[in-house]
Amino acid sequence: MSLLSQPPAVHPTTADLLAFIDASPTPHHCVEEARRRAAAEGFLALDEREPWVLEAGKGYTVSRGGAIVAFRVGTAAPAEGGFRLVGAHTDSPNLRVKPSSYYTKEGYRQIGVEVYGGALTHTWLDRDLGLAGKVVCRGSAPGSFETRLLRVDRPILRVPSLAIHLDRDVIKKGLVLNPQLHLPPLLAVAHSSLPDGLAGLLGEELGVEADRILSWDLSLFDVQPSAIGGLRGDFVFAPRLDNQASCHAALTALLRAPATAATQAACLYDHEEVGSGSTAGAGGSLVEDLLMRILQATGAEGEALPLAIARSWQVSADMAHAVHPNYADKHDPHHEPRLNGGPVIKINAQQRYATDAEGEALFEALCQDAKVPYQKFVSRTDVACGSTIGPISSARLGVRTVDVGNPMLSMHSIREQGGAEDPERMTAVLERFYGV
Repeated sequence: MSLLSQPPAVHPTTADLLAFIDASPTPHHCVEEARRRAAAEGFLALDEREPWVLEAGKGYTVSRGGAIVAFRVGTAAPAEGGFRLVGAHTDSPNLRVKPSSYYTKEGYRQIGVEVYGGALTHTWLDRDLGLAGKVVCRGSAPGSFETRLLRVDRPILRVPSLAIHLDRDVIKKGLVLNPQLHLPPLLAVAHSSLPDGLAGLLGEELGVEADRILSWDLSLFDVQPSAIGGLRGDFVFAPRLDNQASCHAALTALLRAPATAATQAACLYDHEEVGSGSTAGAGGSLVEDLLMRILQATGAEGEALPLAIARSWQVSADMAHAVHPNYADKHDPHHEPRLNGGPVIKINAQQRYATDAEGEALFEALCQDAKVPYQKFVSRTDVACGSTIGPISSARLGVRTVDVGNPMLSMHSIREQGGAEDPERMTAVLERFYGV
């Protein structure tokens, strides 16, 4: 069989990452998939509304909206063993469905959308799109409601691009999209047999009466499955690598790691792409509340919290910018991460990343001990740097933090590109971190 037609070998961790992403078209589905995987390894789901009884060495999960934390209680008291936290985020830029979103225009039934996060909106054109998220329905008791997950994998939506014959200037001037005018997808040709509103369609799919549907949090997503690509299987082609790839690494490493003196946690936040300022975001109280409740459940008193924090570390895991061969001048020439070059330590003098010298040294040592290559990223001095949950969560919790991530291309596109060797490398280093 020729190299062109021979199917590439796939590392089990990379194959598992593809399955994780395909199961998680929205943060709510990502939470459900993470909870399912943790439960399969004996982690018990906790309810924030109930008192907790925790046992040393045992694993638990707690979720809030599109965020979930999976944690294992340490064999030592937190004041002695500290915490080992890995933070990531479940959300990705996309097109979100508006509340009053179902309308007819020029003989087509369309759905109104708004842009969530810094999406490369042109990549959403001419794609086969499904619909997923959560739908909230009225319950049987007065004032009660229930939440249902929705996932329509069939390509029911599409945002068609404009023919070049009608806009020949696009070749010279480039494509400019007005998100209000140009991004609403087509759902169907208008017909009297269609329901009058989106609630009718959702009710049919969920098997509930349309008048019971109160609200929704729905996103469009590309129904094309994730794939291994490149001549030798060097690449991962997938949606939502930023940042479900880091969620997968954090959770997989935790489930692999044995119990230690430290309490270990994979903290998968929501809303990073829009600033983290929510109850489910890194700027919210979820993890701070969790740490306090762990201390209380383990009988801690007095100065236990500051003592535990002083003995703690956090790895903020988000994807990193690999050098693009067609745009190499966008990188500092001495800091050019490459796909399959190993995890990237992210550094910024303006504290857009939380890495300091000690955190940098810690992660370097972990990579060396795991025999994993590593890289470093610093933005060009004349190019503004992005940020992630690291500075937000480290400032809120007071935990020493290092910002890292696997290198990738096409960040914030509907289809992103990573290295097929990097998922296992990051997972191996994070597994080692949980044992420090």
